[in-house]
Amino acid sequence: MLLPVFALVRRADVAEVIGAALAAKASGVGVRVIAELLGRPVETVRGWLRRFAARAEVVRRYFTVLLVDAGVDPAPPGTERTPFADAVAAVVGAWWSMTSRWTRIGTVSPWLAACAVTGGILLAPAWPGQTINTSRP
Repeated sequence: MLLPVFALVRRADVAEVIGAALAAKASGVGVRVIAELLGRPVETVRGWLRRFAARAEVVRRYFTVLLVDAGVDPAPPGTERTPFADAVAAVVGAWWSMTSRWTRIGTVSPWLAACAVTGGILLAPAWPGQTINTSRP
């Protein structure tokens, strides 16, 4: 089944909503406040945050490599307060790096770009460190 580019595997909410929750958590906002701001159940938001936190280091490495590979003059993000915040910074940094090469990417959110880059598996149960492009020979 093909997913639209704004959808994450096994998630009912769009990438921008989930990304807003991840960015808020990286900024130090609590789960109950995030849930209230987004109008989502606390357990749903807690599930997003736990899933992302469980693979924060893998996500950070993946998007840092993307940041360096895609950027015209890349500058890897600095160290944040937590591994969770480091991973969020890498996602946003990769988006900025991609916009330096392909300016139209700047018309979408970092979370929509992250959804597209990962094929929708950003919060999937199994998150491979490498994606496969089947259109190449």
